[in-house]
Amino acid sequence: MEKEYFAHETAVIDEGCTIGKGSKIWHFTHIMKDCQIGEGCNLGQNVVVSPRVSLGRNVKVQNNVSIYTGVICEDDVFLGPSMVFTNVINPRSHILRRDQYQQTLVKRGASIGANATIVCGHTIGEFAFIGAAAVVTKDVPAYALIIGNPGRFSGWMSEYGHRLKFDREGFAECPESKDKYQLIDGKVTNLGK
Repeated sequence: MEKEYFAHETAVIDEGCTIGKGSKIWHFTHIMKDCQIGEGCNLGQNVVVSPRVSLGRNVKVQNNVSIYTGVICEDDVFLGPSMVFTNVINPRSHILRRDQYQQTLVKRGASIGANATIVCGHTIGEFAFIGAAAVVTKDVPAYALIIGNPGRFSGWMSEYGHRLKFDREGFAECPESKDKYQLIDGKVTNLGK
């Protein structure tokens, strides 16, 4: 049976991986055993996907990203160039901690900027936006914009990646999609058009 995805001749794909239709795996990328890669994903140059990682549909992984065991990315996630995941909270070279890997969940539509670091054991909410070089050390709410080191809340983002400006009644509109959003008790909801 012919494969339904593209892999560059320099890519290494270990046994036991599932790779979805239409996905593209580029130069010097290594997909380790038992990974799940959804349909329509794009993994850039020099990407490493460790064993048992799960990527949903349409996940975009830019160059020089390592996705370690314990990471789950839902559909439509964007991982910027050279961003970093961790999977052990207190690594030491001389102590094996493979049984202490912590899960990191990146929910649907979230974007992580270039050179950001995601400390393991946290959830990044739907459509959250992690700015370039930010260091995430705690859970991130849906639609939140996080910047800095350590990462701090700096506002809300639309599903199209625009900063939302809420009025006194708690409503905002995305300038691109024209979707309306509502903010109640620190939670954002997309109300549609």
